[in-house]
Amino acid sequence: MATVVALLDDLFFRARVQETARHAGLAVEFVATAEALAERAQRAPARLYLIDLNAGGDPLEAIARLRAHDPGAAVIGFLAHVQTELAERARTAGCSAVLPRSQFTRELPNLLQRVGDRNAS
Repeated sequence: MATVVALLDDLFFRARVQETARHAGLAVEFVATAEALAERAQRAPARLYLIDLNAGGDPLEAIARLRAHDPGAAVIGFLAHVQTELAERARTAGCSAVLPRSQFTRELPNLLQRVGDRNAS
């Protein structure tokens, strides 16, 4: 069972997340739509959800649907640093944290390591 679920359609970021998770000893399940994310959350909650706020479809809807199934989950959204209005809407939708892509990239190893540490305990 994946402890990290990621909604993203950017192949570059998908590869980065997958490789970083592999180094942390974690499985990542990738979904492509808000509906798939909601179905996944309903089936089996994850420890961490990573949401590309610029993914196709409606990532904000994905967050709202995720919260309906898994209200206590850690949800990290990422976007371009200039998208301040989208960042605020993502927080309102239920993101635990919203990070600019550059910060997300820098902090990804630590975010995943914390998930790995919780799995080990």
